[in-house]
Amino acid sequence: MKPILRAERMKPVHSDIRGPLFVEAMKRQKQGIDVLKLNTGNPATFGFGLPDSIKNALMEHMQDGVGYCDFKGMPQARQAICDYETSKGITGITPDDVFIGNGVSEVVSFALTPLLNDGDEVLVPSPSYSLWGNSVYLEDGKPVFYTCDEKANWYPDIQDIRSKITEKTKAIVIINPNNPTGAVLPHDEMKRLTAQHPDVLFVIDQSYEDFTPRMLFSPHEAAALSNVILLHSLTKRFGIPGLRVGYLTARQEWTARIRRNKMPWSVNTLALEAALFLTEHEKDFRIDLQSLLEERARVAGQLEALRIAEVWPGETHFLLARLRMGKASALKDYLAETHGMLIRDAGNFEGLDERYFRIAVQSPEEDDRLLAAIGEWMFSI
Repeated sequence: MKPILRAERMKPVHSDIRGPLFVEAMKRQKQGIDVLKLNTGNPATFGFGLPDSIKNALMEHMQDGVGYCDFKGMPQARQAICDYETSKGITGITPDDVFIGNGVSEVVSFALTPLLNDGDEVLVPSPSYSLWGNSVYLEDGKPVFYTCDEKANWYPDIQDIRSKITEKTKAIVIINPNNPTGAVLPHDEMKRLTAQHPDVLFVIDQSYEDFTPRMLFSPHEAAALSNVILLHSLTKRFGIPGLRVGYLTARQEWTARIRRNKMPWSVNTLALEAALFLTEHEKDFRIDLQSLLEERARVAGQLEALRIAEVWPGETHFLLARLRMGKASALKDYLAETHGMLIRDAGNFEGLDERYFRIAVQSPEEDDRLLAAIGEWMFSI
């Protein structure tokens, strides 16, 4: 009998978050064992729960979840997003500049599917979240990784980007802030880069835009340029990413192209109702960014004081570190098996090696537990 084989394009596709250790951690959680998840940049675990106001709003609109809605995203939700951006001083954005998807993970495919043919190249930062390389492979494209320079606090190497642009280059991905480094490409540099390469599409992932004080591209700027698509995570912004609402902003020529090519009705109506409620009550759900960044700085300082790892400056709430001795996989296994804690072994990020790991800060009490456990591991090796 002829075996049914996996598609060749799937061979390089991977995600450590869904690895064996994660599965084991989920088994423990089902057994009632507490698992502290510091492996994902999930702000929901920084003291947030689902507020009663959102629960009540969802219950009131439960019947609305029965029917289909506009597959570009509920018009009221798109208008609310425009109003939200306008409240931050951004002008000129309209509902037709907004396209809502089932989290940024799906919105990535919105940007790439209408763009790539077999063998087309997309420049992707190294290191970066594996979603981007995986998504290019799934569209039969070729990710070409450009350097984010460790010696320059992981900022993208602009000369390396320029040197890798060829006739096959269809898009350049900028992740701002980048995951796992937390580095932010300055706004002025972004404007220069997009202006100097008008024939290449810039897909700028700003999922963590509300977790950095740095100035980033605005939807108004994106809608004014023919070669820029911005990606945003609405529910990450409000600390409830499990609802899975992301959106892109771009010129209407791009949103029209996406509308013609995407599969319909990917976002459930109740998630859109939640998005509508959140944007209309934005002031009630603001994240205390200053506290997050202060906690990040404290944890980074404590790790440095342990002299176990080198920690780089970052401009968001997670941090990248490199062990001075041992392997990140060994530290990850120890924390999971001994203390029920998950960190992100970053050794399989393109451009990183077995010494790197990433932590997304949580509450001070939880972070102190982590630091104490890391100290125990250090003295055990």
